[in-house]
Amino acid sequence: MSKIALVTDSASDIPAELEKQYGIDIMPFLITVDGKSYTEREDFTNEEYYDMLAHCETIPKTSQITMMRFEEKFAEYAQKGFDELIYVAINSEGSNTYNAACMAKQSFKDENPDSKMNIYIVDSHSYSMTYGWAVCEAARKIAAGADAKSIVEYLNDHFARVEVALSMYTLKFVKKSGRVSAAAAFAGELLGLRPIITIIDGVTATASKVRGDVNVMPSLITHVKKRIADGSGYLVASTNVENGKMLAKLCKKEFGKEPECVFLLGAAVATNTGPDAVAIIFEGAARR
Repeated sequence: MSKIALVTDSASDIPAELEKQYGIDIMPFLITVDGKSYTEREDFTNEEYYDMLAHCETIPKTSQITMMRFEEKFAEYAQKGFDELIYVAINSEGSNTYNAACMAKQSFKDENPDSKMNIYIVDSHSYSMTYGWAVCEAARKIAAGADAKSIVEYLNDHFARVEVALSMYTLKFVKKSGRVSAAAAFAGELLGLRPIITIIDGVTATASKVRGDVNVMPSLITHVKKRIADGSGYLVASTNVENGKMLAKLCKKEFGKEPECVFLLGAAVATNTGPDAVAIIFEGAARR
């Protein structure tokens, strides 16, 4: 049986307990907040980052994972005798990290022509546990004896189906990040409007707008019910533990089953939504 390494990045938002349980190698992003550099998952918790967001003067900036770091990672696993390595990347349209991994793969092959380790670079086309949960499933498949090619096929099929529906209780951060124009954000705040935002194949769009905080969670669920595939599980995300519990309770009532995971959004998503967001991740119809 092949010895398979499973690697992803910290924008996957995989909870620490699942990282440890499945032995997933998570490469952290570096984030700069008001001129100070931090390493995600090492220098702050999610809750601490939300507090940093609430008080920062400028929108934090995330640095891509470099080609050199990937080359070092590939060499590390080759030296350990791994036959296959699968790296699942943050959306290639939102970060150059995927391209850096692809260049590192070619460079590694050029510099190590005798290496027998196969390297697979998979573009998640998304963010957060949209691919983090798929990486956990890949780890379960590895433990069950699946080969690397079948795992990559599963990942690509999942990424051709998975969708995100999210909203936030303030438009301050989507205005700062440029996701919503300043004028639209001002009008939205004035009228008490909250957007229902979708992320599909890495593309962010506003599906609808609802009036008032009380309608955010019910509207998210209504949107998901129209698009979720029969038999699909779902995940619940938030930047507030109590909001996550509340959304999970409402979802269970509507969908008839518990979410597969309830988790906190990490820095990559929270930087754009702000520290007051909720989301549902699910599989819809296949798009490719």
